[in-house]
Amino acid sequence: TFNKSNTELKKSLTSVSDKIHTLPTYRAEQSLFINNILPDKYKTSSKSLIQNVIKQRSIKTEEEIVEIETALTITAKMHELAMKLTSDGVKEQYIVGQIEGLALSKGSRLAYPVIFTINGQILHSNNYNNIMTSGRLTLNDSGAESPLHYASDITRTFPVNGKFTSLQKDIYNIVYNMQVAALTYCSPGKSYKEAHIKSAQIAVEGLIALGIMKGNINDAVNSGAHALFFPHGLGHMLGLDVHDMEGLGEDLVGYDEDNERSNQFGLAYLRLAKKLEEGFVLTVEPGIYFIPNLIDKWESENKHHDFINYDALKSFKEFGGIRIEDNIVITNDGHRLLGPKIPSTVDDIESLMS
Repeated sequence: TFNKSNTELKKSLTSVSDKIHTLPTYRAEQSLFINNILPDKYKTSSKSLIQNVIKQRSIKTEEEIVEIETALTITAKMHELAMKLTSDGVKEQYIVGQIEGLALSKGSRLAYPVIFTINGQILHSNNYNNIMTSGRLTLNDSGAESPLHYASDITRTFPVNGKFTSLQKDIYNIVYNMQVAALTYCSPGKSYKEAHIKSAQIAVEGLIALGIMKGNINDAVNSGAHALFFPHGLGHMLGLDVHDMEGLGEDLVGYDEDNERSNQFGLAYLRLAKKLEEGFVLTVEPGIYFIPNLIDKWESENKHHDFINYDALKSFKEFGGIRIEDNIVITNDGHRLLGPKIPSTVDDIESLMS
C-alpha cells in the first residue's frame, strides 16, 4: 500500500506545472524519499520557503521560551554538579557520565555531545580520556533538551582544584568582561556583528594590559589580529537545533542584505551577524584560547607582529582556553538572561567549588 501511494504521489507531482517548494532534508531516508518522489526540476530546495520558515522560527513564542528555560533548569544542575565533582586525579569521562546521567534522570537528554576537557584550546573536543590535574582549567560546554526537544547551550570554565591562579583569573576576567560588553549591544535594532566586534575590542584591551598584545585596539581588531585568541563567532541562534536552523543555510539564518559574511579569519565564523529582533533567542559565548599550533604558524609567518607579542606567548602554550556562554532572549527594550543563574564570576565559581 505504501509503495502504491508513493507511485501515485510521484505521478501526481510529475504533472504539477507550478513550483514545488521543499526544504533541505536532514536525514538520509528523507533525502532518498525526496529524490525518488520529485521530478528532477524540483529537486532543488526552495529559497523562498526557506526564508519564510526562518522568519517564522527566528521569533520564539512564549511557549518556546518556556521550553528552553525548562531545558536550562536541568543544564544549570549539570554545570553545578560538574564543578562540585571536578578535582585533581579525576578522569574527564567520569564527570561527563555523571552530568549526562543527571539529564537522563530528569527525563531529558543531551542537546549535543558534551565538550568537557582540560584542553580548552581545542574548540570542539569530544575526547574525555584526560585525567584532570591541579593547576589546569576545565572547560564544560554542555546542555540538556526540553521534553519538546528545544536545546540549551551553556559553557563554563573553572579550575580543577577550585582556585584560579592569578594569571588564570586575569584571563578569565577578560573573557567575563567580553561577555558583559557584548550584552550591552543585545537589543532590538543592534546588529550582532557589532556585539562581536565590541567583544573583540575588550579582548585586545585586556591582552594589551597583560603584555600579550600591543598597538592600537581598533587597528588590531580591524586587522583580525585578535583572532589568534578569539577565533570563533560570538554566538548563534538557539531553538529546536542547538545551532538553530543551521540546516536551512547559515548565511540565510544569520545574515541579510545589510550584513554579508566576512572572509577574515575569525570573523568569518560568526554565525549570527544581522540586526537583532524581539523574540530572537541566542547564545553569547566569547572566549580566549592559546592554541600552540596556531601560535607557531602565525609566528613563522610573522603574522600581525605589530599587534602580537610572540615572545610573551611562549609561556602560554600550556594554558588552554576559556569560554563563558549564556543564553538570552531579545526583549522589546533589551534582553533577558534565560534560565537559572549559573556561577560565572571568579568568586561565585570558587565559592561553589570550595
